[in-house]
Amino acid sequence: MQEIKGGVTAPAGFLAAGVHANIKGKGGTKKDVAVLFSRVPCAAAGVYTTNKVKAAPVTLSQQRTVSGKLQALVINSGNANACTGEQGMRDAEEMAVLAAKGLGLEPGAVAVASTGVIGVPLPMDRVKAGIAQAATAVTPDGGQAAAEAIMTTDTYDKQIALQFELGGATVTIGAMAKGSGMIHPNMATMLAFVTTDADVDAGALHVALKAATEKSFNMITVDGDTSTNDMLIALANGLARNPKVVLGSTLYDAFAAALEQVLIHLAKEIARDGEGATKLMEMRVQGAPSVADARKAAKAVCGSMLTKAAVFGEDANWGRVLCALGYSGAEFDPAKVDLWLGDLPMMKAGTPLPFDEAAAAAVLKEKVVVFTADLHSGAAEATAWGCDLTYDYVKINGSYRT
Repeated sequence: MQEIKGGVTAPAGFLAAGVHANIKGKGGTKKDVAVLFSRVPCAAAGVYTTNKVKAAPVTLSQQRTVSGKLQALVINSGNANACTGEQGMRDAEEMAVLAAKGLGLEPGAVAVASTGVIGVPLPMDRVKAGIAQAATAVTPDGGQAAAEAIMTTDTYDKQIALQFELGGATVTIGAMAKGSGMIHPNMATMLAFVTTDADVDAGALHVALKAATEKSFNMITVDGDTSTNDMLIALANGLARNPKVVLGSTLYDAFAAALEQVLIHLAKEIARDGEGATKLMEMRVQGAPSVADARKAAKAVCGSMLTKAAVFGEDANWGRVLCALGYSGAEFDPAKVDLWLGDLPMMKAGTPLPFDEAAAAAVLKEKVVVFTADLHSGAAEATAWGCDLTYDYVKINGSYRT
């Protein structure tokens, strides 16, 4: 696989735009409306937040991806259109209508996504103007602008594109995501959009997307909050002309592996860019009795506020890792656990080992801090990602609305 530039517009037939519509009403020049469009209809699949409180665009897009067919997305940042009642649903539907009109599509071919402040009605006059501008500005080079337009507290845009051979054809997968806070497993406060010119059956696309999500976005946590607006949508337009990818085929396995690589990259970027974060945390669990146990254990450590604080303070307080493993719900025998901080062994068979504090401090100064635990209770493994907990996280979220 080869990484290339272009993000969501790297695959053939995809165009995008990102524009400034001043949705927050505070002026500036930040882009906050994006439109993503395929020249031809696409197979579509989506994964959405597990929060019972769902934003209007989530409800609308869930309904529209059931058909397995879409051709465009319209996205805004700065306002989540969540907890906005019936008006919120009307506004989400109008966003789709406006985008469809500008692109020459039927409204049902357009999915909608929003991110930002909860509980505030959309300023539809500004949203309308932004959509009209973006829909007429889509270009094959618009991936960068679209990725910038979906950001909220992100400090940088998150994109990737991979190109590879599939059934004798050159296929590309492009993707963009946003997410920095309100991030927790079972989809996080994040939006992510995947495009591909591969010819993929909609059912196969859904299965591959769900499986890749379990290993990527559902294995990250920043602060333990699961959002009202989480959404991941994939569009496949078939313009690569490869033999159709269907479940059970070798082509499916190859496509699913590439998709997984794309989503893991974006998931790690979201965790790395956690609000106020200075370090990416990675927790590797091996020797678990089941994948479910491995995932529980790994996510518990990355979600542990005490562990996150210790990583920020560069304090080798590894007992916090064992504590999190213990309350994770994973099945294991504490007397069998081995633990490493980076390459430094900290525990063997449940017994602490002497270690060099200076060497441990050096590991904790790195931008990526890795813990590894071998539970010696089976053959399953999993990896989770998170970030350290800093003073700036409180500053950011103490004044997010104002």
